[in-house]
Amino acid sequence: MIVNLVSIFLAAILTNNYVLSKFLGICPFLGVSKKIDTAVSMSLAVIVVMTVATIATWPIQTFILDKFGIGYLQTIVFILIIAALVQFIESFMKKNMPPLYQALGIYLPLITTNCAVLGVTTLNIDNSYNFAESIVNAIGSGVGYLVAMVLFAGVRGRLESADIPKSLQGLPITLIAAAIVACSFLGFGGMIDGIFGLK
Repeated sequence: MIVNLVSIFLAAILTNNYVLSKFLGICPFLGVSKKIDTAVSMSLAVIVVMTVATIATWPIQTFILDKFGIGYLQTIVFILIIAALVQFIESFMKKNMPPLYQALGIYLPLITTNCAVLGVTTLNIDNSYNFAESIVNAIGSGVGYLVAMVLFAGVRGRLESADIPKSLQGLPITLIAAAIVACSFLGFGGMIDGIFGLK
């Protein structure tokens, strides 16, 4: 059981990274990764929302949507739950944790439109994860999002001082750099499979 949870956690960070492998959450990945501090703030908010959204959506899917045969409503129900959770967390933080609320600023509302959060909640169900596995996968996915954002923020920081041909400046070099960072994660697949004996 522990080995399975650890493998799910590491796979969510490295081989099944939602940004670099599944290409979910690309808009904030490209838009918020210009500075490391903003990348970290956005990523911490994503970790919290992914975890809380999974805790809320898994029981609803299991005990309501599946039980009553209305699983086709999954996407709309999950979107509404995620939007409501983000609003609730934002209000709670504004009232009880003003410094953290100020630090996150606009990044918390942006999570409502981050498809990586919806992707985690739906793929937990599609992969038939139990409740514990779903939470571990959500936390691992959030940490993977943090790793991708911080790495790419570092790469973009280096690009600002690089001598880039005029035809590649701006978005083209950003997309090329993102592709190279994504390729660098491919090597982790065999390593995790070898450590945990997975096929």
